[in-house]
Amino acid sequence: MMKRLLIASRNEGKIIEIRELFSELDYHVLSLNDLNLKHTVLEDQPDFSGNSLKKSREISKLTGEIVLADDSGLEVDALGGKPGVLSARFAGENATDEENNKKLLFLMKDLPPERRTARFRCVLTMYWPDDTYLQTEGICPGRIGYTPAGKGGFGYDPIFILCGYNKTMAELTMEEKNKVSHRALALKALTENLRLIEK
Repeated sequence: MMKRLLIASRNEGKIIEIRELFSELDYHVLSLNDLNLKHTVLEDQPDFSGNSLKKSREISKLTGEIVLADDSGLEVDALGGKPGVLSARFAGENATDEENNKKLLFLMKDLPPERRTARFRCVLTMYWPDDTYLQTEGICPGRIGYTPAGKGGFGYDPIFILCGYNKTMAELTMEEKNKVSHRALALKALTENLRLIEK
């Protein structure tokens, strides 16, 4: 019997990525949108690991489901690791992706290429109703470009140039992104652990 897995997110871009990467496992993947669940978890932890665990635990307790939650964001070296856990609301509580990108580019406008290093970090937590959980991390290094490029992806993808690529994350195909993104790497580690656990 196929197990149910609830993704603790309403972000359609994120949900599509996770569904694609979980397609080979024996799980029926649902999102908060599918359950019409309006509950919002206050992300008040100091790091991605704490927020990811809090989200997965709270939603699992509420629904009784196996829950997968991620917390992820962009860390820019020249900004001391910011925006970090504030990535989604860098330009304000209800900021759009475009507003966040504009603020970041403005803050970095005078920095030369060698000072534009950054990384995407993702921490995933899969939480079971019996209070056990599995947590993995993925890191994708790169640098911040000077202008947005590409129509794919979401968040900071249009201004993030991956190491080893001469294009932004938003210029990658879904297939390319699913091999190198921080979320893909965290999910790969998670699914490998699940295969070992469930043998």
